[in-house]
Amino acid sequence: MIAMNDTLSTDAAPADGPIVIVGGGHAAAALCAGLAEAGLGAHTHLVCEETSLPYQRPPLSKAFLKEATAVVQPLRSAQGYAQAGISLYLADPATRLDRGTRRVHLASGRVLPYAQLVLATGARARALPGLPATLDNVCLLRSLVDAERLRSRLHAAQQVTVLGGGFIGLEVAATARALGKAVQVLEMAPRLLARSVSAEVAAHVLATHRDNGIDVQLQAEVSGFEVQGQRLQALHLHGQRQPVDLLVLGTGALPETSLAAAAGLQVDDGVVVDAGLRSSDPGILAVGDCARAPSLWQHGAAPDAGRGLRLESVQNANDQARTAVATLLGRAETYRALPWFWSEQGALRLQMAGLLPPAHLPQRSSHLRAGATPASFSWLHYAGDTLCCVESVNAPQDHMAARKLLESGRHPTPAQACDVATPLKHWV
Repeated sequence: MIAMNDTLSTDAAPADGPIVIVGGGHAAAALCAGLAEAGLGAHTHLVCEETSLPYQRPPLSKAFLKEATAVVQPLRSAQGYAQAGISLYLADPATRLDRGTRRVHLASGRVLPYAQLVLATGARARALPGLPATLDNVCLLRSLVDAERLRSRLHAAQQVTVLGGGFIGLEVAATARALGKAVQVLEMAPRLLARSVSAEVAAHVLATHRDNGIDVQLQAEVSGFEVQGQRLQALHLHGQRQPVDLLVLGTGALPETSLAAAAGLQVDDGVVVDAGLRSSDPGILAVGDCARAPSLWQHGAAPDAGRGLRLESVQNANDQARTAVATLLGRAETYRALPWFWSEQGALRLQMAGLLPPAHLPQRSSHLRAGATPASFSWLHYAGDTLCCVESVNAPQDHMAARKLLESGRHPTPAQACDVATPLKHWV
């Protein structure tokens, strides 16, 4: 742990006091960078549960697993934090928030006062009830420690079973297949990526993975597990016993809201925040995977009056952090960034800009824009005349143009946008 000075200077800090950030992911690192740029590094204190500085997380399911000697890349060097004057508390998680006295209690017993607090606690991998994740051949993937454990077991395994057909599960499955493993993916839903992509893109992903030799089973019914000692011996699939060599749980993630809930903040599948990322306590903000914020992009139209959205992406973490910095500096800014996502699954590069319009909308329509090859294309999704979302498969130029197009507010007709003789960027 790098300890802060016993005496805190508060000359330049908002609300005459220090800023404490709880978390160690992309949002926390972006907050530190923004506050350092604003000259508030010396008033910033980063509390991180992990032993490592905030690091690049997307490679954990891909390149990091392939190479036994691969290391993670920090988002900012230790020297960078030190030069900015940011105080670090590594491997010392926050255990309690005291809103009355504005203090954060750490596992070490240290107590940090704050004028403004930001929760960037992220999300945790969803475990299966009744199946210990500590079994020798059962792995989750969320952190560097998880990735190191999975990597060692993956290289020793001959057969890999992935439970869950979301982004993480499919990225791990593709990586395992590239390592020459026999791979099976079990998805309970009728299709892959039900929460993330359209049915059209999901069908292409399914066909691609099956063509690559991955056994993908949809509507998979796992009814039980057989555990002996510290190993999972088998699972029951459709009532039949199936031996297990290595099981990877890719069953989604849950927002890490335990601190917020215990402190009495409003929580609803995430810490509920306003458009400035303030929680129900205006002295506490939340950003990234743990935050549920109003979305200006839901339905491709006006701000949503309902529950808002909780998005899990690097883009969302970074952009929310920028809005949170503005709020901490006393500037009235609204989070209105365009959501975009990506996933690399072997030879598949999926890139999404915007949000899919709800399936129940009668005026929803989807249109295919062909690419240079059958494996390269984009699907454009409209709500009436409004372009809401563009999903690109192995078409990075379409994706970059789509982001600019959606941000511009221009809406070419489907016929115009799908005319392959005209680059999509023409309509920006």
